[in-house]
Amino acid sequence: MDPVITASVPLLEPPGWAVAQRGLFDLLDRAWRAFERDFTGPDGRLAYGGRLSTRDGVDDFYETFFNWPQLYLLGGADDLLPASERHWEGVTRQLAELGMLEREYERGYDWFHQGESLLLFYFLCLAAPGRWAGRARRFADLYADPAHGNYDPVHRIIRRPHNGSDRNREGLFDGRSYPWLPEEARMYGFPLEWVLPPGTAEPPRDEDPRLGEQLRRRAGVGDTAVNLAATGLVLNALMLTGEPRYRDWIAEYAGAWCARASANGGIVPDNVAPDGTVGGLLEGRWYGGHYGWSWPHGWYSVGQAATVAALAGAAATGDESFLDLVRPALDEVIAQGKVMAFTEADSSLRSRWTVQLGPDVGTPTLHVPFRYADRGWFDYNPMLMSVPIALWHHSAAPADRKRIERLREAAGYDWRTVRAFRNKEESGHEEPWFAFLAGDDPTYPERILAAAQAQVRHRLARMERHRGQDVAEADIHVWQQTNPVVTEALVQLTWGGPQVLYNGGLQQARLRYHDADARRPGLPPSVAALVSRIEPDATVVDLVNLDPGMDHAVIVQAGAFGEDTIRTVHHTVCEDPSWIGGLYDYGHSEPRVTSAPARADGPWLTVRLPRSTKVRLTLGLDLRTRPPSYRTPFDTP
Repeated sequence: MDPVITASVPLLEPPGWAVAQRGLFDLLDRAWRAFERDFTGPDGRLAYGGRLSTRDGVDDFYETFFNWPQLYLLGGADDLLPASERHWEGVTRQLAELGMLEREYERGYDWFHQGESLLLFYFLCLAAPGRWAGRARRFADLYADPAHGNYDPVHRIIRRPHNGSDRNREGLFDGRSYPWLPEEARMYGFPLEWVLPPGTAEPPRDEDPRLGEQLRRRAGVGDTAVNLAATGLVLNALMLTGEPRYRDWIAEYAGAWCARASANGGIVPDNVAPDGTVGGLLEGRWYGGHYGWSWPHGWYSVGQAATVAALAGAAATGDESFLDLVRPALDEVIAQGKVMAFTEADSSLRSRWTVQLGPDVGTPTLHVPFRYADRGWFDYNPMLMSVPIALWHHSAAPADRKRIERLREAAGYDWRTVRAFRNKEESGHEEPWFAFLAGDDPTYPERILAAAQAQVRHRLARMERHRGQDVAEADIHVWQQTNPVVTEALVQLTWGGPQVLYNGGLQQARLRYHDADARRPGLPPSVAALVSRIEPDATVVDLVNLDPGMDHAVIVQAGAFGEDTIRTVHHTVCEDPSWIGGLYDYGHSEPRVTSAPARADGPWLTVRLPRSTKVRLTLGLDLRTRPPSYRTPFDTP
């Protein structure tokens, strides 16, 4: 039986962060219902009557709802889960009618976008594993089972950059050339830029060798680094089923890429020819593959995919050396860094950083190159902090933390700054969160919750603007831009984890919670949580029951997937009722709070929270002591 701790410290003056946190939950509940009412149909599909290219658009439909089941897992409303499931089903039918899916899965597209599409699915699996395990196995088998045509076990490669449920889907585009828009060409340039000699006149778009037959022949077959994100799909099936074949596939496929990176001086290459050779179709270049180092996003896409695979390999096998799939490349781009103002950089992602940096766009700070081509390193941007934060959060290794501290020292702006922006990944506040965890900014919880409120209210205003408008194909991002569900602040503060890696990651968390009375995941109503420390030797969390009339019980879980063990607990105690005073005392004395130890020795700890009480838990955790799984404390052993 799991240990039980009962809170006894009276809640007299609710902390601002707790009130703001529950206020955000209430606002989000209103917001998702408004979006559902105004932008979706009765069966859950999005209000859209247009057509799409059968190679693009699946991600934009699913991404709209990616964090809705995540909000349910955090403690959102009971009916948010069936609503999220209804939208997945409705959008899936909608996309099948548009010819974009086969057997409910993407016919064939790159994993930069497939990873985005699947976040909704992964959170549904975590929220209701019994209902989604069949699909999870079927989708993972598209890669883990060579019979489906995606995986070549001899060369240990995924056979093509565009892959999925349609084994006959070939190449990267339909028609004569890749549909590269002029604005995209201006921002990102062209793939295979070296096949058009310098000084050559710009050819017509449908005759450009960089976009036509050369691209199809050199980059439309073989493996590419962003395919590494497929390990997340297979890890999802492993945690649901426990079948060793999924573990073996992750070890084999990610292990092959580790070997290629090692042979390339530690930097993961971005392309493998059908015969298994790096650079085999690019005249020996380790760079230049589809969605690789040269084009269009470089580290932004390669780094996330490699991190997904590194974390999947470590989780599936227990072998921490998989993290070296990422670390050398990360250290190399940092070593190539330059101090400059963003306004002076050659960034191809200007819209992202302009809002994130705000007034600091003109402040000299460290920029690192995201891309590499024949000309060397280029496309300088501020460091994308999601990758180094994900590594440190998983490993708790001093070297991974020191890397982040060095990045902070090299920053020209104050990491404690909180701005109310919401980027596509619904992340970007890793720097001030790290400063809070380092003990440098005790006001962060209130400020990030205020910023989250601002984000929601901004999205609600956008909804007003777009309600009732017809959505053209070029505008299908409008749903992502109006989705009012924001979860980054709640993930950081309650779970003690970073927001999920957007291009196909699985959630990281020091702690998760289950409502013991309702027997469902998430914080109970009126209960707030704040993780203020996630050091290797201790995780500190405050639990507060704001309800003045009802008791609640929370099951604290160690790790996003119960992979960690709570060994020891020190919890605050107030056993002296004299603070209340006598009948004619017109005030109260300060409650006398002490600490008591307990042992847990398991993944779960039950905390009973009588009405208007609080407790601080200092948890001694052993990380990664058991295989991660979707098992819950309510499952029968």
